[in-house]
Amino acid sequence: MKQLLIPALSLLVAATAGAASAADVKAGLKTGDFVDAFNVYDCTGEKKGETLCYRCRYGGRPVVSIFARKLDDKLMKLVQEVDAAVGEHKDEQLAALVVLLTDDPDAAEKDLVALAEKHKIKHTPLTTFDGEAGPPEYKLNKDAEVTVLMWNQSKVKSNHGFEKGQLDDKAIETLLKQAEKLTE
Repeated sequence: MKQLLIPALSLLVAATAGAASAADVKAGLKTGDFVDAFNVYDCTGEKKGETLCYRCRYGGRPVVSIFARKLDDKLMKLVQEVDAAVGEHKDEQLAALVVLLTDDPDAAEKDLVALAEKHKIKHTPLTTFDGEAGPPEYKLNKDAEVTVLMWNQSKVKSNHGFEKGQLDDKAIETLLKQAEKLTE
């Protein structure tokens, strides 16, 4: 019996450690932390062509902020769903923004404009931040391809990081449920 128990426990410990590290790529801001200001360049929103701070502009409103290092179909599905939620929750003042973290923001602008048109993004500005690391105060995990921070009253309510391939339909569904809870 001992011969079976020790290997089984070893496998359980290894599986648990692997599951925690694969799902947990959070870094930086934690639940309850104050959300600092940071500037982005707006490529598609009502302030298109301007550099501004959406954290400042949105004030104490509930906000879904999506930081991405790569543009792909799963990211755009998330953006479409969040954009629809923002439209549905206008009365509750739900807001969102997408921040593409890039070392070449000028080159990314045309891609963001094309994606906004293709995916009919109406309520969520697609922006760029100059630098793949993101705002220094946010200390975004370098291994996260997408980080979704949600805040209300300028305090973090949730922080989710997704490595390559982790942003799937189930994760998007979970994020949308959390976004809707921001307005309660």
